[in-house]
Amino acid sequence: MATQLILEVTTRESLGSGAVGRLRRIDDGIPGVLYGAGQETVNITLPTRVLLKAMQSENFLSQIIELKLDGNAEQVVVRDMQRHPATENVTHIDFMRIREDQEIQVSVPIRFINEESCIGVRMNGGTITRNLVEVEVSCLPKDLPEAIVVDMEDVDVGSAIHLSGLALPEGVSIPTLGAGDDSDRDLAVASVSIVRVQVEEEELAEEELELDEEGVEVAEGDEESPESDEASEE
Repeated sequence: MATQLILEVTTRESLGSGAVGRLRRIDDGIPGVLYGAGQETVNITLPTRVLLKAMQSENFLSQIIELKLDGNAEQVVVRDMQRHPATENVTHIDFMRIREDQEIQVSVPIRFINEESCIGVRMNGGTITRNLVEVEVSCLPKDLPEAIVVDMEDVDVGSAIHLSGLALPEGVSIPTLGAGDDSDRDLAVASVSIVRVQVEEEELAEEELELDEEGVEVAEGDEESPESDEASEE
């Protein structure tokens, strides 16, 4: 389970676009909501500086957070975060309450290891392509992993690691794989292949070598004509 982060928030009384705008501009706060677990939805405010510091953690969106509100502590996860289309600044954040006895679905980061010693790269000149950087998992809060580890060491050229091939911690599953037998859901997480540009360059070099060996291409003037030979003898 990820190291728990503690955030202090306050109840937001003023609603409406005007109040929210003033909150962001003057009070330097981020509006949000707290909901879930069969309880009422609460409008909250989180200081911008506090949120920015918390977001420095790579696991911010995939960890259980202790939210302190009006003297009470709530166990939550970030469910949504809206950003300004131009500046990318966070404009709104949603926290969802969780219960220890209920599974949650959270997207956790994928951590790739042994890329430098990957057999397809080290022995056969391949290149690793990362198709996914996170995966949605389902588990009880106590089983939530910080990341899903993908070991690339034994992956050769032409091979890939799919969702079904991930080594998941005990109690953790991938919901999309349980939705049916459709192979389209079993996405490739990472693969090793030869870059096409490299292949084309090697093929071109081989063709040029074959032409040189066969002597098909001869520069103009390299061969003397019979007439020039006879003239020189006279």
